[in-house]
Amino acid sequence: MAKLAAEVAVVGAGPIGIEVAVALKRAGIDYLHFDARQIGYTISWFAPQTRFFSSNERIAIAGVPLFTPDQTKCTREQYLAYLRAVVVQFDLKIHTYEPVVGIRGDRGEFVLTTRRGGGEVKYRVKKLVLATGGTERPRKVDVPGCELPHVSHYFRDPHEYFQKDLLIVGGRNSAVEAALRSHYAGARVSVSYRHAQFDAASIKYWLWPEMNGLIQSGKLKAYFNTTLKEIRPGGAVVVDANGRSVDIAADFVLLLIGYEADMTLCRMAGVELKGAGQMPVFDAATMETNVPGVYLAGTAIGGTQERYAIFIENCHLHSERIVAALTGAKPPETPAPVERPES
Repeated sequence: MAKLAAEVAVVGAGPIGIEVAVALKRAGIDYLHFDARQIGYTISWFAPQTRFFSSNERIAIAGVPLFTPDQTKCTREQYLAYLRAVVVQFDLKIHTYEPVVGIRGDRGEFVLTTRRGGGEVKYRVKKLVLATGGTERPRKVDVPGCELPHVSHYFRDPHEYFQKDLLIVGGRNSAVEAALRSHYAGARVSVSYRHAQFDAASIKYWLWPEMNGLIQSGKLKAYFNTTLKEIRPGGAVVVDANGRSVDIAADFVLLLIGYEADMTLCRMAGVELKGAGQMPVFDAATMETNVPGVYLAGTAIGGTQERYAIFIENCHLHSERIVAALTGAKPPETPAPVERPES
């Protein structure tokens, strides 16, 4: 049996996982912290210079202000630098590139198995906080050609598409922003979307008129009410509402149809998951799941979200609730909900 390594283990080093670690350290609670990759991993695969939709104060963590040189919303690069600075400021010890591959035990006794340096390491802890996020991997579509080399689920850099035909499949914020940025980088952009139009409630207000203007002017082609049928070298086939096939030229195809949470560790720990989105069962006042001693933090509480309602900006209270539960303190008051989150 592994010796007791710490009171608490935190799994996941995104913004909220880091915020939980700071809260535990401030409370004097001994903990270990793990991530399968580098801190802020899901943010690291944003395209260069992607700006957050949330204002800086809403994505700042642990009481550390987030400033940008031009007072505008934070870029991917600025936020990753900010996270690194928070880790250094609080001298957080995070076991990066050490994935948790096993969880067993129950209340007051959990043994984690991690993979490190080609071997396995075991740690025994009393409590467990899972901050594993909600966008671990892209949603997949089951059509021929999805594995071709010119197809990707990630928008990396608009420069790649300069003077090339680019087909984007999807119609929410990530797809619209990729379409706009690629267009202005000199790509010939087409968008296939399964609905009759973009949903104004799902598109940020500053992107919506710009996107519609480009479509109306013919500078950007939109194929509404279409579904992807096949991807071929140099092109793709979509099917419209009448069942007609439409060939679209495409040197590159971006499948930006959303992302899924990885709830593997929740299942390992015995957390009850509900519905197609695998939303975990937990107590909102304490963040404790149906498994005593197992807590959730961050966007993992939503499982795979069909319509995003849980973001960094409305997860900050999780760390305070968890620390209060661990120390027996009174849980913090729940603030009035933000009428419309910025994210």
